[in-house]
Amino acid sequence: MAVIDTVFKKWVQERPRDFASFCIREKEFTVLQIITPEQPTVEMRQADVLIKVEVDGKEALLHIEFQTTDSYNPPMPLRMAGYIMRIVETYQLPVYSVVIYIRPDAGKNDPGYFVQDLEKNRIFIEYQVFRLIDMDGQAVLDSNAVGLLPFTPLMKRPAGVDAEAWFRRCVRAAVRADVPNKADYIATMGILGNLVYDKEMILAIISEETMHDLHELDIIRHLTEKASAEARQQGIQQGIQQGIFEVLTLRFPSEAVLHFKTDLEKIDDLQRLKALLRAATLADTPEDFQKALAENGN
Repeated sequence: MAVIDTVFKKWVQERPRDFASFCIREKEFTVLQIITPEQPTVEMRQADVLIKVEVDGKEALLHIEFQTTDSYNPPMPLRMAGYIMRIVETYQLPVYSVVIYIRPDAGKNDPGYFVQDLEKNRIFIEYQVFRLIDMDGQAVLDSNAVGLLPFTPLMKRPAGVDAEAWFRRCVRAAVRADVPNKADYIATMGILGNLVYDKEMILAIISEETMHDLHELDIIRHLTEKASAEARQQGIQQGIQQGIFEVLTLRFPSEAVLHFKTDLEKIDDLQRLKALLRAATLADTPEDFQKALAENGN
């Protein structure tokens, strides 16, 4: 399982009501069940989430698609239409379908619907589009929705609050949160924050607020090591390849990362892949990883 999948699946499973409240607004609902993505009847990626809910006394499904970058092949409307129709066919329940864009630059052009406009064969499938950067981060902190707190550094910060002050405020809220594994919780905020904040700033603030000295990017390595361990159970080579790509996608613009994918898929040396996974967590720029990729090839 790749790093990004681990992050999202973990927090939705532990705090489904927080995510359901985020997606199903202005309606009373009850969370009934998490439907695990491993179910063979639904062809969905590991990052997708299905939650059975009861809304206005009737059962329904909440489908959440977490998307780090824009999807072009296939386009997101086509992907979402396929997901929605497979879910409806499988479970025969109404579906609230949502895509949540993680990167601040992603999702700007997602229309929120798929349409085929052929006479007597018209198709229109609608879904909700949320971009974290458009969400009120302070409102989430104030709500104490601990499932959503790790994502607040990527949300819209209050007017007059600079990036450093906002990230510190988010970390302090995470430190105060009542969660069973505080190290994982803060590590999650760190790895997500690294999408938009300077690595050294993240390390410094987390170190100060937790009084723990971080010499390297431990918050990212902490999660990538877990992803690597899980990959051993799911197909070592493919799992680590995907983990490398996910870490790079989290840390650098997608257009700078895509050309690495073909090279990574050609590598079948497990030790080399492990070295590249570490290199991906420590690289400051795409060029740093390109250099490591070339050196590992010798």
